Amino acid sequence: MPLGTAMVLGFTANARAAGLFTEDRGVRPLGRGGAFVAGADDLGAIWYNPAGLADAGTALFIDLSWLNYSSSFARQTQVTDASGAVHTYEYPAVKGTTPFLPIPTIAGSYNFGKEKQYTLAFGVLSPYSAIASFPQTINGQPAPQRYSLVSLDGSLLAIVGGYFAYKPVEQFRIGFGLQALVGTFKTKMVLNTSPAGGVISAPEDPSYDALSQLSVGPIIAPSGNLGIIAEPDKHIRIGVSGQLPFWVNAPATIQVRLPTAAPFDNAYQRGEDARVKFKLPPVFRAGIELRTNPKADNTLRFEVSYVREFWSMHDTIDVRSKNIQLYDITGFPSPFGVAPISIPRHFQDSNSYRAGLEFSTNSIFRENRIDLRVGGAYETSAIPNEWVSALTYDANKVTIGGGGSVHLGDRWRADAVVAVELIDDTHVDPATAQVPLVNPVKGNPTATESINGGDYSAHAIILGVGVQYKF
Repeated sequence: MPLGTAMVLGFTANARAAGLFTEDRGVRPLGRGGAFVAGADDLGAIWYNPAGLADAGTALFIDLSWLNYSSSFARQTQVTDASGAVHTYEYPAVKGTTPFLPIPTIAGSYNFGKEKQYTLAFGVLSPYSAIASFPQTINGQPAPQRYSLVSLDGSLLAIVGGYFAYKPVEQFRIGFGLQALVGTFKTKMVLNTSPAGGVISAPEDPSYDALSQLSVGPIIAPSGNLGIIAEPDKHIRIGVSGQLPFWVNAPATIQVRLPTAAPFDNAYQRGEDARVKFKLPPVFRAGIELRTNPKADNTLRFEVSYVREFWSMHDTIDVRSKNIQLYDITGFPSPFGVAPISIPRHFQDSNSYRAGLEFSTNSIFRENRIDLRVGGAYETSAIPNEWVSALTYDANKVTIGGGGSVHLGDRWRADAVVAVELIDDTHVDPATAQVPLVNPVKGNPTATESINGGDYSAHAIILGVGVQYKF
């Protein structure tokens, strides 16, 4: 049924920008502001540059981070009165919150060969995702963001991968990984089935609202990454890596609470299966790290890096219903089936510029080496202003991180990080807003009122801890 088709928009729209990857990841890398492309030398390299696994040795690693993401949306719409004058209507602000949910990385590596030149590794990591929830009502009225998002509770996604790194000489490393995005995704949103033109009701009449839940999965989206690190001198490391796209092609089930409006009094749904297809972008990373003598009591490492995410390839979301139909809606054919829908996204490439310092010393505790880190990043938005919404909120942002490690002998290392993401406020003029109110009884999106005009703000705090054991 078209109700279910529109529901898929709610899932796939969240596939980045304050969605699948709210922030780059890892306790140690975030302490360096995400500048961990050339300096990658432990199991955190599975995400940033798999060539760095050549320096990870034989080890086990786990870290946990909490992403505390908060957002606010004050919707605005334009209304034309009988005289033709255009007025702006402002809704009360609504706030989105996230639950306390530790986000893990679990990885292990095995270093072998006559010269210890080979490394095999495995890893399971979850994206730093904002599993946001909004209220369904505010001040006793339907919440203004309900057509974008109500809740993402129950979602569980992870990237699993196997990796191989090779260090033929001390001056060069190469690595690659085979990965898959796996798991399930659940989202709730509200659809509105009011017929076009306001013939029998207002465009957003609550009696025509349909609360819908989409469960997507199992998701098995393949991908891979590749990286190299060159060390022409013991004081310089140069790294380059690339991440292939994730190709998502997953089954879905949809449950809908039909509207209370009179035409739906006797209506019912049969079937619940659909399929969702879209692409998540490739990523290019490059960095250079300068370091003092790594064998000295006090060493300093400084990296600058650049990351480009090619979000312009996320151009459409393709939705195919398999067996969903509605019966006995007054004024509609019975059964009323679902046509394929292709929803435009119009994302754009994003750029990130990063710098990080890492200072290691034996001067504080002779037996327990201490690492101190600080770093920052600036990233441009992946979503043009007119396509920003409560579900896919993204804007230019600054991330500041700091943290440290304590080495307990030669085998154990304990890590911690605190990072803050400062996201620019955004105003979307309702006159230029583009995200449509997807009305399932219209089929494919047509000229309709937009739902994303208004004022947006958000910020995030990330707290993380980790531990590594080297054999």
